[in-house]
Amino acid sequence: MAKREGISGWHSMRKDQLIKALLKSAKEEASRSRGAKRRKNTNGAPRKSNGQLRAVDGRFGPKQPPPRDQVRLEQIKAKLAQAKNLAFKAVAEDKVPTTDRLVVMVRDPYWLHAYWELTSRSIERAQAAMGQHWHGARPILRLFEVTENGTTASRSGVRDIDIHGGVNNWYVDVQDPPRAFQMDIGYLSVSGKFLALARSNVVSTALTKKPNGVDGNWAGIAADFDHIYAMSGGYSDNGNHSELKEVFERQLHRPMGTPMVTRFGLGAEAIGNERPPFTLEIDAEVVVYGATEPGSHVTMKGEPVRLKKDGTFTMRFALPDRRQVVPVVASSVDGVEQRTVVLAVERNTKIMEPVLREHDE
Repeated sequence: MAKREGISGWHSMRKDQLIKALLKSAKEEASRSRGAKRRKNTNGAPRKSNGQLRAVDGRFGPKQPPPRDQVRLEQIKAKLAQAKNLAFKAVAEDKVPTTDRLVVMVRDPYWLHAYWELTSRSIERAQAAMGQHWHGARPILRLFEVTENGTTASRSGVRDIDIHGGVNNWYVDVQDPPRAFQMDIGYLSVSGKFLALARSNVVSTALTKKPNGVDGNWAGIAADFDHIYAMSGGYSDNGNHSELKEVFERQLHRPMGTPMVTRFGLGAEAIGNERPPFTLEIDAEVVVYGATEPGSHVTMKGEPVRLKKDGTFTMRFALPDRRQVVPVVASSVDGVEQRTVVLAVERNTKIMEPVLREHDE
């Protein structure tokens, strides 16, 4: 066979011998190139601890620990689950409720106090019922206004109040007393479907001479509990208020009965046959309050009204047993603009016949 010995050797070959020699040289060169590449891959690839090769990108290597983002994501999921759980939490096992309830109390004409007890089983049923919509659902209190039309009552939605787990009460602000309200508690999905877990009693707000202080504990309620209980519908003849009564009795550690028994005890109903005349006198006043631009001039029924620094004002006057019209006129500081609001109020007092109750000794 021909050897590669120099340029002169190639020239001494015949044409067919030259072609065969070139083909053989090309095959040997290709074989050497493949062997060098194979050795390079074998020596440079990462090895596992047991000596076996694994892929460079780690897909076939040992399991890596979870990244920091994954841990943070799990923490966020845990917090969201806790914020969504409305189940009642109690330290003592005997205080864990077995039924769901929502009780609403009137703290003053502009604030309602909602108190609920929901079982863990109800939350689990809500999650199962909502299915795939559960992840985006929000716990809310749904506020309704209740209006009576003769013997029937209708509800109209006012607004939804977003709440969260870890608490069992919430204050809700309302406007334009007197009005009647009711609440539902449950979960609202992203699609707008609402799943109610409990419904409250019906309460009515009314104007008072001085609103009660708003606080977040039962001590404040105990100071004026009979008034709050009555405003929350506890003494109403319409509806079943057993849940409201049960919550009050458990939290205040005292029985709830008629207004007389609740305030003065059972002894107030048996005070003997001889007693002084029993009288009841009623009078009323109107408190008008509002707000305008600071520095403006305001008159009410033709009398000037003193404004506070922020432009708010309050005026109290007698309310006789008739209809009267109260014009309120406000003039701007520069005197260019004037606004007038006419308020019509009417008092109609009816004195009922007295009722004498007989009590068993």
